[in-house]
Amino acid sequence: MTVSNHKPEHLTPITHSYVGILHAFRLDAYAVLDLQPGVPESDIKMTYRKKSLLIHPDKTSNPQAPDAFDRLKKAQTELMDEKHRQRLDESIADARMLLIRERKWTVDNPELQSNEFRKAWREKTKQVLMDDELRRRRQMKVQMQEEGRQQMKEEEELDARKRKRDHEQKWEATREQRIGSWRDFQKGKSTDSDKKKKKKLKVLG
Repeated sequence: MTVSNHKPEHLTPITHSYVGILHAFRLDAYAVLDLQPGVPESDIKMTYRKKSLLIHPDKTSNPQAPDAFDRLKKAQTELMDEKHRQRLDESIADARMLLIRERKWTVDNPELQSNEFRKAWREKTKQVLMDDELRRRRQMKVQMQEEGRQQMKEEEELDARKRKRDHEQKWEATREQRIGSWRDFQKGKSTDSDKKKKKKLKVLG
């Protein structure tokens, strides 16, 4: 029986990268890249480059490559975006403070440096980020509804202006007809008046 020195597939660096990226909490870009909050941009770029070289779909036939690479790229883009990274950092900081308050600790409590607290912090961060995402989606829904109402209002105003314009065009188009009818009416009145005058004159005579 031959014993192979080849590492099992689940222990290779490539597979480890896939597992880490695909199982990371996707709303936390730091977790996807396996980085700690507050790292410099140079670390983000370096980590992204190393991981992307391992899992790029052009360099491996692993079926998980496209999904893992997309998540990695998205996480890197979010962390390189100053506003997005600031919001993420604020959510992570909020999670830490919420956890400290729940435990009724002070910010200099030595337990804050423990692995147990770091693990609890990650879980609390997930909760805060999910709450933030739900709030953002509700705001987007309200905004879309408001935009829909505004669009409907604008369409109704456009439709009203169009009806008014069509009415004015039709009114203008029948102007000559109306003038002709009025002239005929006036002419008819004059003829009737003349006949009555003649009839009265004849009676008097």
